[in-house]
Amino acid sequence: MRSVFVPLATIALALAPTQAGAQADALVAVSSHLKAVTTMTANFSQTDRSGKTVTGALSLKRPGKIRFQYQKGVPILIVGNGKTLTFIDYSVRQVQSWPIGNTPLGVLLNPNKDLRGIAKLMPSANPKITLVEARDKKHPEYGVITLAFSKNDSAPAGLMLEGWVSIDSQNNRTTVRLANQRFNGPISDKTFLWSDPRPKGPRG
Repeated sequence: MRSVFVPLATIALALAPTQAGAQADALVAVSSHLKAVTTMTANFSQTDRSGKTVTGALSLKRPGKIRFQYQKGVPILIVGNGKTLTFIDYSVRQVQSWPIGNTPLGVLLNPNKDLRGIAKLMPSANPKITLVEARDKKHPEYGVITLAFSKNDSAPAGLMLEGWVSIDSQNNRTTVRLANQRFNGPISDKTFLWSDPRPKGPRG
């Protein structure tokens, strides 16, 4: 499937709120998409706040499972096993973990998340692109994520997830763009296992 390029400035720019009716319709459509997608695979490009870009393969299985397998030569792995999101840096044998719900990706990985209290529609310069910003106002430390969807009749609920911009609790901005999205195919739970580089460490 052809991916629609979404400029970073278009995704990240916060403009004035739109009408309540459009808000509700957009959130219903996004919720329908999230509920319709049980698995997804895609290629991704990830750009950090300094402008450095790396690529890789994404595997997602709801609820709560995700894997960012980075390109050869990047000794980093990010894995969500259903409950915990783990960052592994094999070059320094470092492992960090957080509850998935305490990260911006929690919105993307929980299909039953009620978006009405945490999400709002953001205006887009492209009428074919829907931008939805989600944050937990009770827990600003969880960060914020802006999801970008394109209208696509062949995708679940008529929407194609094109990427997102996330800002974590340390104000680190990460932009992810997707390509070659495939939905609802079989993905083994073994995909979300990882090898712990720490001596005598646990395995996820």
